[in-house]
Amino acid sequence: MPFEVAAVFFAQFPPASLDMQGETNMGTLNKVMLIGRLGRDPDERSTANGTRVSNFSVATDTFRGNGVDKITEWHRIVVFGKIAEVCNQYLRKGQLVFIEGSLQTRSWEKPPGEKHYMTEVVGSRITFLERKNGESHATVAAGEESGEPF
Repeated sequence: MPFEVAAVFFAQFPPASLDMQGETNMGTLNKVMLIGRLGRDPDERSTANGTRVSNFSVATDTFRGNGVDKITEWHRIVVFGKIAEVCNQYLRKGQLVFIEGSLQTRSWEKPPGEKHYMTEVVGSRITFLERKNGESHATVAAGEESGEPF
């Protein structure tokens, strides 16, 4: 199916027609949207300049074949500032969340010259999709200065 959609798209818009009038660099997009459950409670810390940071993992499931084979993918999430404060206060293991953000890959070197990489989602908007008492969802986004998210 995806190949058929791509074939139809390129039949209607051949690559030459996508030329942006002499522009050689086309825009890019780094956007991640996940709906999943927290694998652990958020880890809370602060940077040297006092910015709040929250790290947690989210699991997403994909079903293959006849819907019996389940594959779970784990995603590392990091949020900063007010979002981190709210996540640390309200999120707990097992809660369903919607996360919007971007991918970021960090690298570091351990002695003796061993290079390590980690890719994580830097969250810019977190929507709590469920609460224990069944109330409606709430969203916290970067730059929001509201009080409680509920």
